[in-house]
Amino acid sequence: MSQTTTWNSQSAPAHDQTPEAEWWRSSTIYQVYPRSWVDSNGDGVGDLPGITSKLPYLRDLGVDALWISPFYRSPMADAGYDVADYRDIDPLFGSLSDADDLIARAHELDLRVIVDLVPNHSSDEHEWFKAALAAGPGSPERERYMFRDGKGENGEEAPNDWKAIFGGNAWTRVTDADGNPEQWYLHLFDPKQPDFNWNNEAVRAEFLSILRFWLDRGVDGFRVDVAHSLVKAEGLPDHSAHAKMAGLSDASHDNGGPMWDQDGVHEIYRAWREVLDSYNPVDADGYDSAGDRAMCAEAWVNPPERLARYVRPDEFHQAFNFAFLETPWRAADMRESITSSYASNDAVGAPTTWVLSNHDVVRHATRLALPIGEPRPNGIRAEDPQPDAALGLRRAKAATALELALPGGAYLYQGEELGLPEHTTMADEARQDPTWERSEHTEAGRDGCRVPMPWAKDAPSFGFGSADAPWLPQPDVYGDLAVDQQDGVPGSTLEFYRHMLRERRARRLGEGALTWVEGPADTVAFVNSRDGHEDLWCVTNFGEATTLPDDAVVVVRSDERDDLTLPTDVTVWFTRA
Repeated sequence: MSQTTTWNSQSAPAHDQTPEAEWWRSSTIYQVYPRSWVDSNGDGVGDLPGITSKLPYLRDLGVDALWISPFYRSPMADAGYDVADYRDIDPLFGSLSDADDLIARAHELDLRVIVDLVPNHSSDEHEWFKAALAAGPGSPERERYMFRDGKGENGEEAPNDWKAIFGGNAWTRVTDADGNPEQWYLHLFDPKQPDFNWNNEAVRAEFLSILRFWLDRGVDGFRVDVAHSLVKAEGLPDHSAHAKMAGLSDASHDNGGPMWDQDGVHEIYRAWREVLDSYNPVDADGYDSAGDRAMCAEAWVNPPERLARYVRPDEFHQAFNFAFLETPWRAADMRESITSSYASNDAVGAPTTWVLSNHDVVRHATRLALPIGEPRPNGIRAEDPQPDAALGLRRAKAATALELALPGGAYLYQGEELGLPEHTTMADEARQDPTWERSEHTEAGRDGCRVPMPWAKDAPSFGFGSADAPWLPQPDVYGDLAVDQQDGVPGSTLEFYRHMLRERRARRLGEGALTWVEGPADTVAFVNSRDGHEDLWCVTNFGEATTLPDDAVVVVRSDERDDLTLPTDVTVWFTRA
């Protein structure tokens, strides 16, 4: 039975987008995970020429830019997030010439290119770290990393109790040329990823140079990995003591810890912003915001007011809204998440940047089918309870339609436009994420969301490349979800995304003002308004079936109905006749 509908709009916008026209305030950006996009040479791993070959696909999808995960020279201990040379391309992915070709082709297609930057740590095979090991304690080379003497009579205990994100101790002890144990070095993630010392001026100068290197090659900006981790608390206090004193849990990714979200990071990013701003073009009429270079922070920071500090006018342009990604699938939670996000970002004049999936979390077409309110798992194994795929996709489409109707920027993760689920039955022996080994096989890790893209059902590797066995195995269901099975097919997830993105761009929804609507119970409803454009209403139903207003003219809906019924787990965009 349908509920009674009120559909009363509040008198003033709850969020009014800053009227400036900078592209990064409202763009839709698509994450490409290069290992899993297209394999052009048949070695089972995606590469830069493969990305370039499919850029028209992204243009036709309707996105404004692509963010490319790391492609730098690397021993690949963490799939490229362990960088050995920030100014070169790993041969696995191609060459600097291939990167130049990709950037040029993207710009021909009016696509901007964002590249990943990993400043918290390098690879242990970076020339600087090798020099630090050779130089010994007290040397300038060691001062570029976090080397410390151990505790205990002979330095046999780690300098503090910090744990690594991938499992185990965050400290590894090194030996001298004679094999004698000496200092320890910090690695918040993996022993092959030693942390830089960001109190060191040589480190700061090096990354300013790296920024310029890539800006000179034409990139439009950077996504900055674990942007909240660079500066550590003075004295490197034990996490347990810090957490107890602050009343916090001992969770390793709690930004209250002494290794996260320290105030000193903001000085670093203000210097970075100056570099990016120096590359922004000035034409005969003055500053041209269409050419802005931009930075997006990956910062797992709470509460929203702390995150907003990263997007003050002289720091980052964007920061991923992970609170939104982790919001339980309930109307009250979703509305509160959106409201608090706008309140904190509006206070500093920044856009809110929405995201639902990426290469580090369970895909939302699977995650949203998990029990509501339970903690997000780090991967799913075959022996775990298997989520309801149909329910997950239904909610994922509704969530994405809600996301793309909101003013602000938005990020999509490769394959979500196909409705790709997490690979939840991958054989354990195929797993490559360091979390799997470092956690002693207690956490599945992130491989399930990184599986290669399916392009053609009846081709080897579902069209990913000519090799029968790509670097990670694809589940059988990916064949039915391949691009060639959805392209031009009415009602397919791919066509649903294309339609949404066309409407989002045409109506300039990213630049709009949001006004909450008093709709039926268990719905999230709002109006997105912009001068010169027809008001767009958006409602997502989290509860019992209800109906849209009688004068609703449907623009987009996440299910395939063609009437004014609004079932549960469905989002509809509409105008009023």
